[in-house]
Amino acid sequence: MSNAVVLQGVGRLGSAILEGWLLTGAVDPKDLIILTPSEKPVAEKARALGAQINPALDALAHAKAFVIGVKPAKWVEAAQPILQHLNPEAVIVSVMAGVPEVTISAGFGGRRVVRVMPTTGVAQGKGVASLCSSDQAAMNIGLSLFEPIAETAVLTSEDLMHAATAVSGCGPAYYFAFTRALAQAGVAEGLPEDVAVKLARATLRSAAAGVVGDESLDALIDRVASPGGVTQAGLVVLNENGALDRPVKGAVKAAVDKSTELSA
Repeated sequence: MSNAVVLQGVGRLGSAILEGWLLTGAVDPKDLIILTPSEKPVAEKARALGAQINPALDALAHAKAFVIGVKPAKWVEAAQPILQHLNPEAVIVSVMAGVPEVTISAGFGGRRVVRVMPTTGVAQGKGVASLCSSDQAAMNIGLSLFEPIAETAVLTSEDLMHAATAVSGCGPAYYFAFTRALAQAGVAEGLPEDVAVKLARATLRSAAAGVVGDESLDALIDRVASPGGVTQAGLVVLNENGALDRPVKGAVKAAVDKSTELSA
């Protein structure tokens, strides 16, 4: 088996993964086989660096990993044409939400599977990825593909994937929504809209830079919020009667419920 890595599906997430691989060198472009029904700029970029785009399917016979990034409703249909050509030892790397490992393995003729839930930040080599697998060798393949482009978390149970998806997979949208609300609050206090948006966006970037490392979240808050100060006054309102915790827990619970529903 060679080092070939197959990527099927170059949508939003597949494109982000491919961008990250090209940026970090996690996968040599010459080892990449990309299956896509339409032209994608990042796929063409990979082609220029040596990747194969939609080659004859017998090229899949030496793949070590098959990354399936199509929509969950389409994966069975997408898998059918390639099954007879794919290396029996290839590990299936699924980045689809809600489709269980055992289901994917059955659909791919019993092949080993590792499930990965990455964020689109992998495009910049700064994503987050949760992984789970019942097979350690499959897990190792998954880690080799995503550790260079994401901070990885290995889950001890596939059941935890729903919560991991709700926290890290959905979480960026929650931070963006909070940033939008922060900007709108600034406008309500008299800031011009463009200034409020600029400040809110820059503050999100600044906060993200400050969270690098292992310092506790409480310590990070205390670093900004002096007792009796301006920040503390705002935190009192956010924390009053669970004003912040309650909707955040509700959002994560709703996402977990939806992920569970999709998996059924």
